[in-house]
Amino acid sequence: MNCGIMSLLSDTAFEDPWSSFFMDVLSPLSFIKISCVRMQGLLLLVFAKRQHLPFIQILSTRSTPTGFYGYWGNKGGVTICLKLYGYYISIINCHLPPHLANNDQRLEHFDRILEMQNFEGRDIPNILDHDLILWFGDMNFRIEDFGLHFVRESIKHQYYRELWEKDQLSIAKKHDPLLREFQEGALLFPPTYKFDRNSNNYDTSEKKRKPAWTDRILWRLKRQPQTSLHTLSPLAPHFSLCLRSYVSHMMYCISDHKPVTSTFDLEMKPLVSVPLITLIPEGLWTMEKDMVISYSLAPDFLSSPWDWIGLYKVGLRHINDYVTYVWVGDNQISINDGLNQVYVNTTDIPETEDEFLLCYYSNHLHSVVGISKPFQIYPRSCFGENTLDEAHLQI
Repeated sequence: MNCGIMSLLSDTAFEDPWSSFFMDVLSPLSFIKISCVRMQGLLLLVFAKRQHLPFIQILSTRSTPTGFYGYWGNKGGVTICLKLYGYYISIINCHLPPHLANNDQRLEHFDRILEMQNFEGRDIPNILDHDLILWFGDMNFRIEDFGLHFVRESIKHQYYRELWEKDQLSIAKKHDPLLREFQEGALLFPPTYKFDRNSNNYDTSEKKRKPAWTDRILWRLKRQPQTSLHTLSPLAPHFSLCLRSYVSHMMYCISDHKPVTSTFDLEMKPLVSVPLITLIPEGLWTMEKDMVISYSLAPDFLSSPWDWIGLYKVGLRHINDYVTYVWVGDNQISINDGLNQVYVNTTDIPETEDEFLLCYYSNHLHSVVGISKPFQIYPRSCFGENTLDEAHLQI
């Protein structure tokens, strides 16, 4: 069936533990999982605060295997491309080939992942024309020349500068113009690989691998067109990214890597400030009457019979956490002066006094394009007959 509900249900059936964990942690903070993509051991999750949902469109999710000549997903990248308030953003998580001697292969895989992010036949610009690319993962770049003892002693005394100069990614950026456009914070933390599991000791096995900064977070802002001194160019929209922190977390010991995180401030002047759908739960919602939802569409919005409106408890974790939903094509009541109305059957209204909200899901855009303000559903016993009748007449 060509509809968003079925794909969302299939995602639920195969929910991964990491998604469940982060939804448990982030949903109390009003973050909602809006997209994910998996490829073997690679997982990319995107969460957003509830108020941003109508202004985020998921344009593409993609897996790019590069292992075994491009047929095996043990190496490669996963990508989520989205629009945020009208700006194009691509997020890439990757796992590149390991070992010191395979640096050329790493760079080839980096280029291949980038080249495969094409969107032919779709109204999406080339990835290099996106306003922001966030690229991170186990890139597996190593430290050249220096021996194991020198590297470990440098780490012990926090003498990182000489190690930076022999870091393969830092060296590659000096010679590769495109790679040079990707920025990175200063490596002020110890190399994050390789550790004995359940410890903070670097590899004590027979292999005694040399420590390296394998786990990296890069970003690239869109190049601005060059203008001559005699040419006046229109002011570009404001869009800037500022790195606040770039750190490793030594307290986590379940892996032979230490996790790395970055925090950014993203400032922008929205190119889109009005949602495509405005939702209004009409009248007083109770547990004993069919209720009506009114909604209006932006002039350029292309609706579909497969679009649906979900009823959610406030605090939802994911778009498939609806209590109930209605198809806008099947449950339509009327269209009048640009205002559409659909009904929710009383048998589908939950018998609970929690706070709720409505979300309009576009099958064409694969995204939430409208969200209502929170409201309550009341039991009939809370009101007299006259109050309910008056509320029903207002619908």
